[in-house]
Amino acid sequence: MTVTFDRALTAAEVEQLRRSTDAKGAVRLPPDVGAAYERESLLGFEKSSRPEAGALLSVLAAAVPPHGRVLEIGTGAGVGLAWITHGVGARDDVEVVSIELDGELAAAVARARWPRWVRLVEGDAREALGRLGSFDLLFLDAPGIKTQGLSEIVAALRPGGVLLVDDMAPDNVDDPAWRDRNSAMRERIFGDPLLVCAELTYSSGLILATRRTHASLD
Repeated sequence: MTVTFDRALTAAEVEQLRRSTDAKGAVRLPPDVGAAYERESLLGFEKSSRPEAGALLSVLAAAVPPHGRVLEIGTGAGVGLAWITHGVGARDDVEVVSIELDGELAAAVARARWPRWVRLVEGDAREALGRLGSFDLLFLDAPGIKTQGLSEIVAALRPGGVLLVDDMAPDNVDDPAWRDRNSAMRERIFGDPLLVCAELTYSSGLILATRRTHASLD
C-alpha cells in the first residue's frame, strides 16, 4: 500500500504516522499489553513505549535475578508495566515498582488488575528514588528526570543492574530544545564511569546500560 500527501510531513508527523501503522502488528502483543494499549487509547495518551521497545523490556525483566527488583519511571497508561509483568511471568519473587507523576494517569492504571508484587507510586521520581532502595532493572521513560536525575538513577542501580532509557532518538521531534536535552543526556550517560552503554538505533531510540560491579579504572 502506498500513501501520498499533498505536502511534506514534519518529523513529528512522520513519527506519529509510524506509531499508528504497523508497529503493533509486527510485534506479538501479550493480552495484558494489548489491554494496556487499549487503555492508552481511551485515556488519549500518546507517549507509551513502542511495541519493539516493550518486547525488549520484557526480555530484560525475564532475566532479573532471584528476589530481584524492577523500577519503571513513568507509568503512563501502563504499557511498559504490562511488558514488564509479562516478562516476569509466573514468578513471585520479584518486586516491580512503577512511578507516575500525573495523578489521573496513576489512578487509571491503579484500577487495572496487576500481580500482587506490583507497587504503583504516585509522585515525583527524584523525590521517591532515595527511599525506594536499589534495583536490578530500571526502565526510564519520563522526560524530566532524564535531564535532571541521572546521578539518582545510577545510584538506584545495583552493581550489575541494567538501565533501559526510551525515546532517545534525536530526530523524532521537531523541538530543537528537546533534541539538545536528549543529546546532553546521552553524553552524560555515556560519560558516566559506572555505566557500560550501548545505543540501539531502532524503535524510538534506546540506550541500554549496565552498572559496573566496581568503578572503572580508566
